[in-house]
Amino acid sequence: MAFSEITYTVDARVATITLNRPEKLNAWTRTMETEVRAAMTTAGNDDAVRAIVLTGAGRGFCAGADMSLLSDVSASGGDARPGDAAPGGIAGGLDLPPDYHLRYAYFPTVPKPVVAAINGPAAGLGLIMALYCDVRFAADSAVFTTAFARRGLIAEHGISWLLPALVGHAHALDLLLSARKVDATEAVAMGLVNQVHAGPALMDATMAYARDLAENVSPRSIRVMKRQVYRAVLQSLEDATLIANAELPGSFVSEDFKEGVAHFLEQRPARFSGR
Repeated sequence: MAFSEITYTVDARVATITLNRPEKLNAWTRTMETEVRAAMTTAGNDDAVRAIVLTGAGRGFCAGADMSLLSDVSASGGDARPGDAAPGGIAGGLDLPPDYHLRYAYFPTVPKPVVAAINGPAAGLGLIMALYCDVRFAADSAVFTTAFARRGLIAEHGISWLLPALVGHAHALDLLLSARKVDATEAVAMGLVNQVHAGPALMDATMAYARDLAENVSPRSIRVMKRQVYRAVLQSLEDATLIANAELPGSFVSEDFKEGVAHFLEQRPARFSGR
């Protein structure tokens, strides 16, 4: 697939998906939506890819929905509003409940780690896309806002579930009700992002982390643990424990377990097959 609003590259087993409308701070469009899903599917099914980085071109990550989309909705009286039809997770992706098969909630079904490199403003829908990533690194200049309350909107596309899961009830209500801007220092303190780096060092730090996952971690372990974690948030402790107990014997007979022990004992780099 040829891309017009994103770029897609692969280097050292890491696929980088870059939102590429820098003149609009990478504001989200229907074309971008289609292209990101296609790129995630491609990366998820490519054996040469073991980790994925999502970032933005220029000085922004994603400023939210393009104002032309919001203007269309307003002009139509709501008839053109975006829906949350269930297109399913990515083809060949992880087997997860229908919760993760909604319009934007499919990132967890990607069978590889998805790391957001938030290089600038992440607002509204742009923030939601960052939150659906597995891990979030931010530049020290990044700014975050839910934005919805200042547009007369509501908590869209599952963010009313995502935010409390990440930052807790009180922080989530603060960010949603006020729609205030949060800087990177506050974002990392409340758990909205995992790490903060000086702007020029962000991509180096993100790529170093992604390459470490690609080179030194079992792809099989990542697939299974990612599926466990995203199921567990919808389960009881008993269910999560019983599923872990059922998964463990499969790990013991896997090629990756044998390699994990061998490379440690032999003090050499890992050569995981993902099987």
